[in-house]
Amino acid sequence: MGNRSLPSQGRPANEVLADLAAKRDGDVRWAEGRTFGLVFDGGTDVRAVAEEAASLYFHENALNTQAFPSLGAIQSELCRWTADLLHGGDDTAGFLTSGGSESILCAVEAARERARAERGVTEPELVLATNAHAAFHKAAHLFGLQARVVGVGDDWAADVEAMADMVGPDTALVVASAPPYPQGVVDPVIEIAELAATVGANCHVDACMGGFVLPFAEMEGRSTPAWDFRADGVTSISADLHKLGYAPKGVSVLLHRSRDLRRYQTFEFDGWLGGRYATPNLQGTRSGLPMAAAWAVVQYLGVDGYRRLVRTTLNTADRIREQVRSIDGLRVLGDPVHHLLAIAADPDSDRPIEPFALGEALAARGWHHDRQGPPESLHLTVSAGNAAALDEYLSDLTSAAEESRGGPSGRATNYATLE
Repeated sequence: MGNRSLPSQGRPANEVLADLAAKRDGDVRWAEGRTFGLVFDGGTDVRAVAEEAASLYFHENALNTQAFPSLGAIQSELCRWTADLLHGGDDTAGFLTSGGSESILCAVEAARERARAERGVTEPELVLATNAHAAFHKAAHLFGLQARVVGVGDDWAADVEAMADMVGPDTALVVASAPPYPQGVVDPVIEIAELAATVGANCHVDACMGGFVLPFAEMEGRSTPAWDFRADGVTSISADLHKLGYAPKGVSVLLHRSRDLRRYQTFEFDGWLGGRYATPNLQGTRSGLPMAAAWAVVQYLGVDGYRRLVRTTLNTADRIREQVRSIDGLRVLGDPVHHLLAIAADPDSDRPIEPFALGEALAARGWHHDRQGPPESLHLTVSAGNAAALDEYLSDLTSAAEESRGGPSGRATNYATLE
């Protein structure tokens, strides 16, 4: 824990910085491509551009874009570029948030406000599948919505027929994911959006993981049925620049099909002594640093740069899936074709391998995977940064599988910040 008291006197800067550097010794080695999640590395050149841009906006505050009009322009341009990528129209508009969870929270809150204002809904409901991100449940808890949860089909995508039974006059929002985090199989967005439209509800597509992968994958010939604003009934989409957009933490884009829909996201208040207060998301003060760094990364990469990184990512994920499927006792859940996958035990094998035991063996070799369930599985978000270490990973995966075959199940799942 270290010293629990604030030092009575300041310390030399070199000592402070040396202590900070030492604290990182036990952290995952993401820069070596040895972690499948949490940090996504576009390469040393992308990092350098982001760091230079961040230094220019280290102290700027996006709470007031009249004071910092450059941040207003950065936000508008990033939203416009993302809207174009996701086939939004001229009226499509949005805001930047601190990450995928805040984008989801804002989307749920906006849907609640619209349902109340336009349809008089006083007991709003949220319809979603078990593959949807946990932040939707957090939003329902915080904003007073009732979550109506359905299962997934054999393909691990949301069960549309079960959703249809849940959608009704109190539905404020229906959720689709492109792709969902757990297994990486894109939901049937067209059908889900049609369900929402039948009752005048919002349909939010959580593309926090896929927003900066699927469009470029389509350009590379790996298309997916319409999941963005091309799907009628989709009212909002979230896409994380700090994931596969390769910007540093934390910046996400939340887009609404129209400015009229976007207004439900904004909070305004003038009933205090400080004058008119208006914020577009949950934060008040917002750091300009991640916004500027994201702007620089997007401009530096352009379409060609993103296509190159996505091509590398998809090829890397394909090779991992191929290797997993070749190992007796393991399986990939569903048939994901992009950058997400989950490794589970093969119940049809005579020699199944417990995934958490496999995770322990891989961790001993320096590889980090998130653990999830049910069913118990190791989760991989593959990015371009993993490509350099791919051959070593595939070799270690094979040897770790043999080592852990028939072993104990390993530790429990943990996707959290707890003390």
